[in-house]
Amino acid sequence: MNKIITALIGEFSLSQRDAENIIDLIDDGNTIPFIARYRKEMTGGIDDQRLREFADRLAYLRNLEARRQEVMDSILEQDKLTDEISAALDAAVTLSEIEDIYRPFRPKRRTRATIAREKGLEGLAEILFAQNIMQGTADELAEPYADPEKGVNNTQEALQGAMDIIAEEISDNAELRKRLRTLILRDGILISKANTPDDSVYRTYYDYQEKIDKIANHRILAINRGEREKFLKVSISCPEGLALGMIERTNFRGDSVTTSLVRQSGEDAWKRLIFPSIENEVRAMLKERADTQAISSFALNLRGLLMQPPVKGKTVLGFDPAYRTGCKLAAVDETGKVLITDVIYPTPPQNKTQEARSTLKKMIDRYGIEVIAIGNGTASKESEIFIADLLKEVPGLQYIVVNEAGASVYSASKLAAQEFPEFDVSLRSAASIARRLQDPLAELVKIDPKSIGVGQYQHDMPPKELQGALGGVVEDCVNAVGVDVNTASASLLSHVAGISAPIAKNIVSWREKNGPFPERSTLKNVPKLGPKAFEQCAGFLRVPESRHILDNTHVHPESYKAAETLLSLCGYTKDDVKYGRLGELPERTEKLGKEEAARRCGVGLPTLTDIISELIKPGRDVRDSLPLPMLRTDVMDMNDLKPGMQLTGTVRNVVDFGAFVDIGVHQDGLVHISQISSRHIRHPSEALRVGDIIEVWVIECDPGRKRISLTMKKPPGQKND
Repeated sequence: MNKIITALIGEFSLSQRDAENIIDLIDDGNTIPFIARYRKEMTGGIDDQRLREFADRLAYLRNLEARRQEVMDSILEQDKLTDEISAALDAAVTLSEIEDIYRPFRPKRRTRATIAREKGLEGLAEILFAQNIMQGTADELAEPYADPEKGVNNTQEALQGAMDIIAEEISDNAELRKRLRTLILRDGILISKANTPDDSVYRTYYDYQEKIDKIANHRILAINRGEREKFLKVSISCPEGLALGMIERTNFRGDSVTTSLVRQSGEDAWKRLIFPSIENEVRAMLKERADTQAISSFALNLRGLLMQPPVKGKTVLGFDPAYRTGCKLAAVDETGKVLITDVIYPTPPQNKTQEARSTLKKMIDRYGIEVIAIGNGTASKESEIFIADLLKEVPGLQYIVVNEAGASVYSASKLAAQEFPEFDVSLRSAASIARRLQDPLAELVKIDPKSIGVGQYQHDMPPKELQGALGGVVEDCVNAVGVDVNTASASLLSHVAGISAPIAKNIVSWREKNGPFPERSTLKNVPKLGPKAFEQCAGFLRVPESRHILDNTHVHPESYKAAETLLSLCGYTKDDVKYGRLGELPERTEKLGKEEAARRCGVGLPTLTDIISELIKPGRDVRDSLPLPMLRTDVMDMNDLKPGMQLTGTVRNVVDFGAFVDIGVHQDGLVHISQISSRHIRHPSEALRVGDIIEVWVIECDPGRKRISLTMKKPPGQKND
């Protein structure tokens, strides 16, 4: 068993067979959604998120092995590879450990030590470093090396050059660097000082320090941004005595004539070479740790946002608030088709409230609008108050404030121009806001995920890693829900497993030319959609109009025969399937014996279980089991809030230190991590996700600073869940 598989087995608690199968499936070009859903027997049923982590770790370990071999080859070419170095390289488990080992052999720029070697002082350095001369003086040892022709004018210059060589050798000691790095990570302190007398949002960190092993990720990100924006000066302090003690124990041998010079070299190595280098490494490690957590949180929030239940079967009015330019309106029917657009001016400076009310009421009556989706941007509060007042005259009508992050990016995009060529940019935004309520997933996939705004410091993240993580979330969500191939946009289709952007466009072009796809197998006629792409995408593309009911399920075409065999074994006919009379299918399968049924159907138990689930509820939407978004009929003001008041709210964002909750007062309240649960949690995502509907109580409200503190812990006298 090779080193990579051994590591993956341990990290992911997999059997050797499952780990090898997953690697083979990935290497064969299978997509993560396809592997997660249709190859469960080969993977032990590992889910899509863990599969992505596995794939990322596999890539890291392969890069590690490649770098290990590069370093070994380089040292071998220098004829310096020893059994000890080879063993150390084999034992290294991180890239930093490998680079530490390679440091002495890496081609160097001209340093003080290389200049000293050029002057012929390496021999003197070896004599000094050996520390076995007990008589005489250091000057006497250096005398033979003082040669003006080589640029060494006297013994002091000779000794200094030799000490520079010793300092670099001490600095290049891989094991010593590893122990010193561990010391700084354990006992080091991150220090932040003001770099300007001006006030700023970073004033908390103008005189701040915290132990490196305790500092929270969101504080690292805040400090890094403050430093980048020139408001802060950041450094690391370390117990220098402990560090020098480590250097002494590693390099000093007795009390010789040269020991004091070696001691000076060790201090120089620490201050000039080791500490600045490791300080940069530790800062980079802290940033990587914080970035990884922030990207993970962003991905979890994005998943919650994308998987919010759609508000189906309702005509929705998208309301894009604004001041001077007016509020843009777009009414869309239950399929998302735009019925009418308009602009009204109920907000300052025009304040044409009565005219706006009249226009809006006529639109509501004429098009049967049932819900108003209000964007949460500029002038949202005034717009919400206006709508809430209007609703008093329109019984049954409800509204909801929708996160409009990224709507402006979408409305100015080429895609929006193609979808709505006849509309102004601002009117496209109103239509997008309405559609976000009807089907969040279908609408939000049109927007660059990092523009959706459900993370923290997302613009500070490494773009490649952020895009990879968020793109994976979008792909997983789209494939978990499934896509109607006859109505989906090219942008939505492009996130289906195995379908690239060109193939997505080809599917839409084929549909426009030939009409709706009559069944899944017709997809094979689409240009560039070959056998491999069909295998990957077929199970995720639905054809509700197909005569074959399995075409409207997540059952893969490769399992159609198995599904039909199961129905026959359990005594069902095609009419039973057509009219949804399969309620007893699980019981009949159990009676037959699931293992026996799976054997006779030619599939594994996981696949059989999935087939049963799909047959019972063909065409189901996994989002339907989640709580619907909260629709409102009135609005509150922050001044109405009192400590102890109980409210129902929607989680809008989950960050390291808590969760922001919309409680219907325009300003989101914060539930600090300490107020989320009576049990200890390490991160808010353990208890909450975006879109959750929760009960909260007001702790404190500060209208002046626009801050609302909330708790999920029930007040004394009420039993906690």
